[in-house]
Amino acid sequence: MSNPHALPLDALGRPIRAVTHTHGGHPHSHVHPDAAASGPAPRWRLRGTFLPGGEEREAWIVDGRLTFEPVADADTLATGVWILPGLVDAHCHVGLDAHGAVDAATSERQALTDRDAGALLLRDAGSPADTRWIDGRDDLPRIIRAGRHIARPRRYIRNFAAEVEPDALVDEVRTQAARGDGWVKLVGDWIDRDTGDLAPLWPVDVVRRAIDAAHGAGARVTAHCFEERSVAELVAAGIDGIEHGTGLDDATIEAMAARGVSLVPTMVNLETFPGIADAGEAKFPRYAVHMRALHGRRFDTMARAVEAGVPVFAGTDAGGSLAHGLIGEEVALLARVGGAEFALGAASWRARDWLGVGALGEGSSADLLILGADPRVDLRAVRAPLFVVLRGRVVR
Repeated sequence: MSNPHALPLDALGRPIRAVTHTHGGHPHSHVHPDAAASGPAPRWRLRGTFLPGGEEREAWIVDGRLTFEPVADADTLATGVWILPGLVDAHCHVGLDAHGAVDAATSERQALTDRDAGALLLRDAGSPADTRWIDGRDDLPRIIRAGRHIARPRRYIRNFAAEVEPDALVDEVRTQAARGDGWVKLVGDWIDRDTGDLAPLWPVDVVRRAIDAAHGAGARVTAHCFEERSVAELVAAGIDGIEHGTGLDDATIEAMAARGVSLVPTMVNLETFPGIADAGEAKFPRYAVHMRALHGRRFDTMARAVEAGVPVFAGTDAGGSLAHGLIGEEVALLARVGGAEFALGAASWRARDWLGVGALGEGSSADLLILGADPRVDLRAVRAPLFVVLRGRVVR
């Protein structure tokens, strides 16, 4: 008598753990209950179109790693699909909400939400919480940290940053370089209550010494910059990255492109500028006008940066006031800047290379999304992956 619970077999007699097919032109899949079971890492076989190259290939996952050498006893996970290196949220904040540091359970939920959206590598751009325990969890995304934000007293969001005056900036940069994973995050500008508008936080000579100190400690420096002067001064001072960058002008864009200074525009966050302006208008009308102007030219600003050759990457600014799990929305907004393939690279293979993690190759960690449609043609596929695979396990 046959076993009613036995897995179906493919044409070569191998068990099929999941079946992907279409109804009315819309792909979906059926996953057998044991496909993501705990225990030893499963051995998977898959066949599909690998991005970014576009080659149709057969591959296997063994011990959490990708191989293109045949594995006889692997179970078939999916065929006829598109395979995308795991997404990257290059600006998020795990361990942070609108009030400051959160507990481990909340941090876990944030990381799981990002993971389930396909963001398998996170660059945490500043958090007051210690999230090192996440590194011991194979079911949670990899995190590259920038320590804690560094700001001046009363010149940033309460409970977020290590707050120091300029004469202590160099020492604090060294502290956060030791706390992070090769990055330090400065707050470059914020509202100045005396002028009623955005203004830089740091004297140029001080920030130049701070950047040199970070480099001496083996760390790169990035900075939150909304307005025009701060971003120009920080790029001239030798900074490695800019977050948001709404105040970029052509000269600063040219300097960034020449030195390879990264830009993570956080397009999802920029969509909140009108609401921020409305909230501050009664007390700071100049600030409100400025924020609306920065918002109004956001797509033009970012498109000029892309056209000039500035390396641009995807980040959502999740944490604080924004929800986690918005990487799909960020990709869609970046596509309005540079097209679908540009947006996919900014959130996947180019971002992974930039952060030193790499994409999909022989022996690489099997961190990938399996999609039912070509995302270069239909970006909606990124927001509805058939499978999310992290370290060789199907986690969604």
